[in-house]
This record gives sequence, structure tokens and C-alpha cells, in this order.
Amino acid sequence: MLHDFHTHTFLSDGCLSPLEIIRRACVAGYQTIAITDHAGIGSIPRMVEEVRKDCALAREYWNILAIPGIELTHLPPEAIAGAALKAKQAGAAIVVVHGETLNEPVIKGTNLAAVKSPHVDILAHPGTLTSEEASIAARNGIFIEITTRPGHNRSNADVAEIARQAGALAIINSDAHEPEDLLCARLVEATARTAGMVGDYLHLVTETNPVLLAERIRPRLI
Repeated sequence: MLHDFHTHTFLSDGCLSPLEIIRRACVAGYQTIAITDHAGIGSIPRMVEEVRKDCALAREYWNILAIPGIELTHLPPEAIAGAALKAKQAGAAIVVVHGETLNEPVIKGTNLAAVKSPHVDILAHPGTLTSEEASIAARNGIFIEITTRPGHNRSNADVAEIARQAGALAIINSDAHEPEDLLCARLVEATARTAGMVGDYLHLVTETNPVLLAERIRPRLI
């Protein structure tokens, strides 16, 4: 079964509507999909409200756990905790923080602010993840993303090893912007193996951790 907690729609920089990407995920064999469009402080209420309605409709009629969420993107680190709380209060069932990817000029300190926040669920494509950040994420139960997205995935091997050493919860997401970006079983396994995962750790990241996160989020859905 496929679980993907980081996707985008035309509400930010994706190309599909929320319902269309959910429908395509259903056809692709997804069990879980989270819609996590890029947002800042001003756009959180509007975007979460729109996605909540579409996710609720999908859950009612299709066999998929559709999760309304947000990806806090390029915020000042000092604003992340407050924005994550605001997103949860607005109805986001999952909060992703756009981490310090090597591809973009993300402000230093974003990763640390994200893993310290009790309202953040996933630190996405964190780039040069430090042992300190991974250890804090482990203590706070925050998931560290291993991404299939080209460019962002350049640091996957380092991120995966640092997360493993710290005992942090790693997870594989697509960061999909187009239908071609959606996960398949071969892509998940190839991404995990390319990041150096084998044996029990591969199973943990690709099978156990996604189910753990889905079950954690399920009670938040209204």
C-alpha cells in the first residue's frame, strides 16, 4: 500500500485540483494522501478550508485516507511555531515544514525551528540535517522526509543515515506537483535503497512508519 504525506495542487504550485490528485492517487493504489500546499501566514485559513472540504468528500466516496494539510514554506524560523499552531487551529490535520533543501535559499534555522514545534508533523527535504536536529525530531516524534523529488533528493543518503543514527522517524514522500510525480512501489523501494536503506530499516521506513503517521493523524479528521 502507498502512503504519501506531501503533495501539491493548483492552490500553490501544483497542476491538479485537490480532488483530481486524490482521484489519481486512488487509481495508483494509494491508501493515504495528504494535500500540503505551500503557505504563509496569510493564506493558511483559506487554503486549509478549501482542502478540508475536498478531502472530506473523497473520504466519503472513495477508499482513501485523504488528509488536509499545509506546507509552511520560507517562513522566518521564529514564525514557524506560531504558524504551525495556527494551521492546526484552522483544521489542518498535518503540518509539513519546507526544510533547508540544497535547492533553495531556505533560511538557516528552519530545520531546528520545525523539529522543536509540537504542532509540526514532518520536516520535508531538510538538506544538511544535523545530528542535533535529528535527535530533537526523535524526541518530539517528528518525521524526517526522504523525498523522491529530483533536486531535493540529492541529500537523501545523508539525511537517512543521520535520522537512523538518532532514532528519528524517517518517511518517504513524493512532494508531487504533477501526476507523474506520484509514488509507485518501485519508486519507493528505489528511493529507499538509493538512500542506503536495507533490511529492517528499509521495512521500517517504507511500511511501518507511514502506517504509524496515518493512524496518528486519523483522529484529527473532522
